[in-house]
Amino acid sequence: MYKLMTVFFACLLTLSTAVGKTETPQMHPKLAFLAPYLGTWQATFESGAVDVSKWERALNGTAVRTLHSINNGEYGGESLIFWDNKKKSLVFYYFTTAGFYTQGIINQSSDGDFVAIEEVTGNKDGITKVKSTSTLLKNSMKVSSSYLKYGKWTEPEARTYTRSSKEVIFR
Repeated sequence: MYKLMTVFFACLLTLSTAVGKTETPQMHPKLAFLAPYLGTWQATFESGAVDVSKWERALNGTAVRTLHSINNGEYGGESLIFWDNKKKSLVFYYFTTAGFYTQGIINQSSDGDFVAIEEVTGNKDGITKVKSTSTLLKNSMKVSSSYLKYGKWTEPEARTYTRSSKEVIFR
């Protein structure tokens, strides 16, 4: 009888755990298009630098949090993306280990891509604005960025991110 009860409770525990895992946590409807971006990504730049980026649901689904680190913490940043009712737009704030921060707006395109335009405060390299386009592909994410540096836009730099099991590291 003891063995039968053990098997029964083990089955019940397995079933209740499986049921709990199938529930998808809710996200704010204006953030829902970002759900496929959730998880950890990695890209290697032309210079050889490695960027690890983690996207996660935050603040009970009212925000998306991103963390990223380059070369195991040489540089990194964190952002929160959320719907701003007053601006009627997705906005974000990005804070860096280099001591500067940005604030911006995200516009979603009809095909699921999004464009982020941000104002930079405190960058020591003369960057005052950033414009980036993110495109989710079948097994990767492409990000193309241009920088307004000393009054001139740079040529876009493209990076391709793939899913990763690496961790974001801050020193």
